[in-house]
Parts: sequence; C-alpha cells; structure tokens
Amino acid sequence: MNLSRRNFLAAAPFVQTRRRASALPNVVFFLTDDHGAWATGAYGARDIHTPNIDALARGGARFTRAYASTPVCSPSRMTYMTGTLPSTHSVQDWLIPEDSYGPKSRAWLDGHLTWSEVLAKAGYTLGMTGKWHMGHDGEAQRGFSYWATIPGGGGTYLNPTFVVNGETKKPDRFKTDAVGDYALDFLSRQKAGQPFCLYMPFYAPHTPYDPTPEEYSAPYRDSAFRDFPDLPPRAEQNKGLRRMFGSRAAKLGYSSLITAADANIGRVLKRLDEMRLRENTLVIFAADQGWNAGHHGVWGKGNGTVPFNMLEESIRVPLIWNHPGRIRTSAPDAMVSSYDFFPTLVDYLGLEAPASPKRVGRSYAGFLRGRAPSQWRTRLYYEYAYVRAIRTENLKYVERAEGDPCEMFDLEADPGETRNVYGHPAYRKQRDAFAGELRRYFEGIGAPPINDWRSTMKQKMTAYR
Repeated sequence: MNLSRRNFLAAAPFVQTRRRASALPNVVFFLTDDHGAWATGAYGARDIHTPNIDALARGGARFTRAYASTPVCSPSRMTYMTGTLPSTHSVQDWLIPEDSYGPKSRAWLDGHLTWSEVLAKAGYTLGMTGKWHMGHDGEAQRGFSYWATIPGGGGTYLNPTFVVNGETKKPDRFKTDAVGDYALDFLSRQKAGQPFCLYMPFYAPHTPYDPTPEEYSAPYRDSAFRDFPDLPPRAEQNKGLRRMFGSRAAKLGYSSLITAADANIGRVLKRLDEMRLRENTLVIFAADQGWNAGHHGVWGKGNGTVPFNMLEESIRVPLIWNHPGRIRTSAPDAMVSSYDFFPTLVDYLGLEAPASPKRVGRSYAGFLRGRAPSQWRTRLYYEYAYVRAIRTENLKYVERAEGDPCEMFDLEADPGETRNVYGHPAYRKQRDAFAGELRRYFEGIGAPPINDWRSTMKQKMTAYR
C-alpha cells in the first residue's frame, strides 16, 4: 500500500520521521519543585549553592525570561507534559491525594498526547524517578517503563515510602537522595545503542523543610541569606505560610533542599560521564513554577496569597538546555513558557507529532541551534483557577473571577509590582485592550468565560478563600 506522507500521519497517532532511533540523543530532564529562578547561582543567587546547575548553564543555553504557565505544581506539570493550558487539560490546581493516587484517582492525561509518548514511539526507553502528581501516581504510564515515585505528590523527606516498578519500598534514605539512587539504577539498566530518556522531577525544594543531611546544610551554617528579602508579610499572605517570614530555619530549609537537588543532578551527570554518554545526551533543567521567599511580602507561589497571584517570582523559572558540541553557550532573552516545552523537545530531537489545536506553544529550538526564530512572540498567557493573565515585554494584566480584584503592573516603571495601575486613567486604554485580548485568546482555545472557570474543573479543590 502506497501511503502519502499526509495520509500516513493521519493514520498514526504520532510518528518519528526525521531520525533513526540509533541516531537519537539520550535525554535527561531535571525538574525542581517550587524553585524560583532567583534561587539559582546561574541566575544571580549570592548564597544559594548550585554548582552543578551553574555548570550546565555555563556550557549551554540559559533562558533569562522563562515562565511557567501556571504558578502551582499539578497543572504546571500537566502543561509541561502536554503543551496545553489548565482549562484544556482540566487540572486547575494541585491534586489532593485521592485525586492523585488510589481508587478514586482519575487518568487526568487521557485524551492528551504527551511528549513522553512521542519519544517512546520513536524508540526511547523512558524512566521516571521522583514526583509525578498527575494521577495514578503509582503506575508506570505514558511510555515510561521504569517508575519510582511517592504516590500523592508530597510528604516527608525523612525515610519516605516509594513505589518502584509496582513494588512498595522504603529505601531508608533522604528523599532527594533516593530519587537520585533510582535515577542511577535506571541508567545502569540501559543497553548500548538504545536511546533513553530519564525524567527526574524532584520534590525539592517543596515544603516540608525537614532537616537535610549535613553535606547539604553545612554551606549555610553561617549564611547571611542575602537572597531572601526581609519584607513584612502582605495582608493577602496565605496564613499557613505566614510563619516562614524572618525564619532562619525556613531560609536554611529552602536553600539546603535546592543544594540537595543540585548534588543529585551532579551524581547523574557524573554517571553519564562514566558511561561515556555525556556527549550524546541532551540535559534540560527547569522548575515546575517559581517561589516567593519574602519577595513582594509573600512566602509561597501562586497560592501563597488569597486571592491567588501571578507575581513574577511565582511564575519565573530557571530553564537551561545543555548538549555538548550541539548547543552553544548563550543567554536567550526571549519570553518562553512551559507550554512551549513539548513542541521544542520534539522539534529539537527531530521528531514529529500531529498538530493539535489543544497545544498552544511554539518551538524555541531555533534559539538552541543558534538561529533565532523569526517574529518571536511579545506576550505570554497564564491561567490558575479563577485567575488569567497576560504578560508583555513591559506590562502585566491580571484578571480574576467571582469579584476578586484585577491588577495591572507597569513592569518597566515598577519591576517590583508594587503599584496596581488597573484603575489609573493613563492605562485605561491598554487595560481595556488587554481585557478583550484575554477573552478572545481563551475563547480561541475553547475555555469558558473566566467567571465560568469551574465548568472545566473535574478535580476536588481545597478551599481557596
């Protein structure tokens, strides 16, 4: 049977078209949790120790304006996996345990193609070690054959219980180190000539700030913690996190958890060198969303305040792509989003996936190849439950449903987002234009009006007021 290329693509859910499996590079994708770009040496942190991440940045592409499309974990991870926004993939907030694991959990990814499935179909062996938190947490899925996780998405760092390839195990290890152990175990199982993808989503530096091993906390014994603004909490601060303000223990916990993740990134990179695979391995480092640690008078992320926020530190994340000999050292300043990750990874690897109106991102692989894509965008869109937003080069417009206040910030005149100009006469024309643009954009992706946001929600949400 002679199939045209168009008919062949229509006949298969996804195909690998541009490279043979034997020519594909390996992939390692590190993802930290609640990790603001500011809390990384490569992005200017003065007292937070991230030597391995910094080395990746020195030898790769360090994006200076990378953002999560939503400032909380489960919906953000769904967007990374699918390239779709929360009103499309239906996860509007973090998944409570019963929605994430056990008999009541939903298959939240059903109906959405993931980048992991594209890679599996192209011949990759895939392993996942760390935090899934996207439903049916204890089960290997979406093309993964190796699976080590703690179902439910959180919990203690001290002697946690993992599910490893269907078996319950207590590794008697600090959680972040156990994630690293399982990553090394996955690498030890790989066969020569077979491309693999290791997805390593850390729990760190998410709370709780349990005591970390001495090797991770020692660098902070006498730290001045200069990266943490000592501002008083704002009135909207989430009450559960208010106690973190001015707390040296909280600063120590957050910093040492980042260093623990960095050390385990180093363990994986060292093993790739020992296996003589580093030159043929694409390494990506990012975070699921940002974090305020005193910034703006907030401790937390998008739900660090009531009502929820879209502050820069809540959504700005580190993003580094490193592939020796193929990605040059650079610092692209283009605004990129987590919804761009799917198309970029597939494009960079020379694979193809069928176009879908559900995926709203665009490949930025041209920046990685040293050829900036023409007419790159000048705005990004965000969504979190009852909050939607637009960010341009110098303005941010935040709209909230159900009577909560809207905001607009002039990021050029007020980078600290201290003055809400939503009601200022000088910004009225631009404000009204943003309101119309936001409405049209979300209508275009099939989302309901913002006041009807609950109609796309299928999960059980915690109280948000």
